[in-house]
Amino acid sequence: MSEAEHIVSLKGARGMIADAMLNSLATSAQVTHHGSADATSLLAEKERLKEEGKRVSVEDLLMLAVARALKKHPDANGRVDGLKVHLHNSINLSVAIALPGNILVAPTIFGAGDMDVSTLRATRQDLTARARINKLSVTEMTGGTFTISNLGLTRVEHFTPILNAGQICILGIGRITDRAVRGVEGDVKLHPNVGLSLTFDHRALNGAPAGDLLTTICEEIESLVA
Repeated sequence: MSEAEHIVSLKGARGMIADAMLNSLATSAQVTHHGSADATSLLAEKERLKEEGKRVSVEDLLMLAVARALKKHPDANGRVDGLKVHLHNSINLSVAIALPGNILVAPTIFGAGDMDVSTLRATRQDLTARARINKLSVTEMTGGTFTISNLGLTRVEHFTPILNAGQICILGIGRITDRAVRGVEGDVKLHPNVGLSLTFDHRALNGAPAGDLLTTICEEIESLVA
């Protein structure tokens, strides 16, 4: 071995994550749809709430939009166990959190569909704080019915997220970029667009309803009022 080599052993938490990712790909039929949504209303709502003294992030508002979309598409909110699809009434939203040491966890916001954006934010912040000190419960780590993975602070615009094992869907969120849009009178303006990537288990959800779900998520983002 040369002096320049450095070997990283996939053991402990990283080993468990590696096994979970491999198991997810090996035991589900994963397909990804890519799209984008006009983020003009999203960013305007963020500023409006800020003026009211409510600090929320783009991710918080996107969680709200996703929860609203899932209420319209209950066939995407659940888990797959063998040849059975278990659909859930409660929207239990797992949120991917990157921790030091190249560790990734996705704890769950239970009952996200019944929360306003401020409650979603507070719950996400609590999960993030406890994840950093290894204080998450097994139920919080395994009870999700849909996952969001946000890379919007990087230069990634679209990506192919891997399903949180057992879940039907995961939504990957990319960065916001400006896109030229032609108006009805032929004028061209720049609009902010957010990249979205929906991976789904084709055993539980076919391509058309998955496309409908992604379309509804886009529509919720484009008309968002918290």
